[in-house]
Amino acid sequence: MTPVAPTLQAFFTDRLTRQLQASPRTIASYRDTLRLLLCFTQQRTGKQPAKLDWNDLNETIITAFLEHLETERHNTARTRNLRLTAIRSLFKYAALRHPEHASVIAQVLSIPPKRHQKRQISFLTAGESEALINAPDQSRWEGRRDRAMLILTIQAGLRVSELIALNSGDVQLGTGAHVRCEGKGRKERAVPLTIPARTVLTTWLTERAGRPTDPLFVTRTGRRLSRDAIEQRVTIHAATASVNCPSLQSKQLHPHVLRHSCAMSLQAGVDTTVIALWLGHADVRSTQPYLHADLTIKEKALSLVTPANVKPGRYKPKDTTLAFLESL
Repeated sequence: MTPVAPTLQAFFTDRLTRQLQASPRTIASYRDTLRLLLCFTQQRTGKQPAKLDWNDLNETIITAFLEHLETERHNTARTRNLRLTAIRSLFKYAALRHPEHASVIAQVLSIPPKRHQKRQISFLTAGESEALINAPDQSRWEGRRDRAMLILTIQAGLRVSELIALNSGDVQLGTGAHVRCEGKGRKERAVPLTIPARTVLTTWLTERAGRPTDPLFVTRTGRRLSRDAIEQRVTIHAATASVNCPSLQSKQLHPHVLRHSCAMSLQAGVDTTVIALWLGHADVRSTQPYLHADLTIKEKALSLVTPANVKPGRYKPKDTTLAFLESL
């Protein structure tokens, strides 16, 4: 009987921190997964986490935990697979230190990820993006902050974690204006800024009046904005913008949709590799979903195979009554 606790601690302090130099976000994700697993196992076995051994974390309990995530916590299959990745990482590390538990560890490592449906990307059109950017109240300090935050996120295609981590010194104005950020895998990239984004950020940085090492977007008390705070601001401004832009009412808007909107706006005549560099993708294949979501690319392909005697274009009913019937 070998306790889990010493290996679990070494997994974080030795494997992730020292050997792999994992990012704080990765460590936090693995920590949350294993904390959920230990609490779930404690409820099933009645053992305190510090007293669990590897036989307690067998394939049966891990499978039950994964089902618990989907049925009781209502996590998606994608989240379930993410949790499984963290568990597999721990067990791969344990396999090197505990060969006496090779059978139990091998059974856990044999648990396959779950296939899931890949949903089509949600994004904003140019008009919807403009309506969202103009939604914040410019007479208030928070409104001017949020407008700068929205236009930067949409134009640069930033992840929420990248947006939160930005400091004032990461925005370079003037000739060759750009923003520097650190993405997944500690990959740094520089994204050029458009003239409208540069103008708004120049005004905000002047009002912000912070040092280069100070957070770019902060609360009234000077603290760095949290992920929940940004999601809340996006939701509030989306509700305001939907008054003048009704198409926003049918969209579930969250901060990552703004990143998708940036990628879709780059589709017009920009090479896929450039889009991947712009968004900080490690592999060009990560950019492929944006190609599938772009109907204009498919329409161009359709026009190439359209018979010569057929006028290319999208079908439009000639009569409003027919249009109503088509919509049913």
